[in-house]
Amino acid sequence: MKQLTRQIALLERVDRLIRLKATGRPKKLAERLEVSEATVFRMIDTMKELNAPVYYDLANQSYAYSKPTSFRCGFFMEDLDKDTQRNLTGGFGFKNIGRLLKF
Repeated sequence: MKQLTRQIALLERVDRLIRLKATGRPKKLAERLEVSEATVFRMIDTMKELNAPVYYDLANQSYAYSKPTSFRCGFFMEDLDKDTQRNLTGGFGFKNIGRLLKF
């Protein structure tokens, strides 16, 4: 669990630096994050796999997003309206889920 938390923290830090267009070259980013250059490339690949529109901007020599992006990782609590609740439960209310689980 500790390793996962560290990886998420690194991704969040990279996201902040990308938003600021302040990552610098991969080698500089690796030094800043205290990881290997290979790890930087793996993190960028992971972000791309998660549909982040990240690219390397040669003019600024920094990673950047090609369009506005929001990165969130974790658990978030929010109240859902009735339509969203119905869609999440396949049309069954939360009160009726118990009956479904009793085959």
